[in-house]
Amino acid sequence: MITAAGTGAMTTVGARHLARRDSKILAHAGARGTAWWNVTMLDDLLDLDEIRVTSRRPESREKFAAELSAELTTPVRVCATAEEAFDGADVLVEATRLTEPEPLLRTAAVRPGAFVVPYGTVSAVEVDLLDVIDKVVVDDWREAQSGRFGSLRRHVDSGRLSPGTLYAEIGEIVAGRKPGRENDAERNLFWHRGLSLLDVAIAHLILRRAEAAEAGTMLRFH
Repeated sequence: MITAAGTGAMTTVGARHLARRDSKILAHAGARGTAWWNVTMLDDLLDLDEIRVTSRRPESREKFAAELSAELTTPVRVCATAEEAFDGADVLVEATRLTEPEPLLRTAAVRPGAFVVPYGTVSAVEVDLLDVIDKVVVDDWREAQSGRFGSLRRHVDSGRLSPGTLYAEIGEIVAGRKPGRENDAERNLFWHRGLSLLDVAIAHLILRRAEAAEAGTMLRFH
């Protein structure tokens, strides 16, 4: 739960600095794992008019939409395809679990002013996506270069994403060393791989709050 909630929080921190504050349509591809936290936290941050959800299995996306509708007041729409969900959306989150690369999020779907978060394990974006992006932000550049997986793995390996094309790490923007979104026309992208450091920090915060409230049960391990 800490990992899932932390991932949703990271998506939302990115949106706070890189999305248009008047964003009205959220499109989310993927209905498991971190999906709940992505959508509910983004809905809390933004004054949305519509949430669109999709996934490969009809029963999965229908169940996810029903769970969201029971919790949120924002209308939730189930889409049969990623293309339908992403069309004209202001915030586009790609959190699928492909086993082979497939361009579910197409470059043409990213309109001026859009905020894009592609973080599926396997690439689900077109290779030329970065050609239309104004600011590419990552959580940690060293982490972005490591491993075999990641939505922008091909972009790093081919040199399309490099120190020369990377705008910033999210920490630089949060700390005020670089500006986030600067105008309504920018197309901004935030790729976060996930950092175990965040899990540790969140767990430490929970522990300290539990101790202050004298809640929970202390267990001994030996």
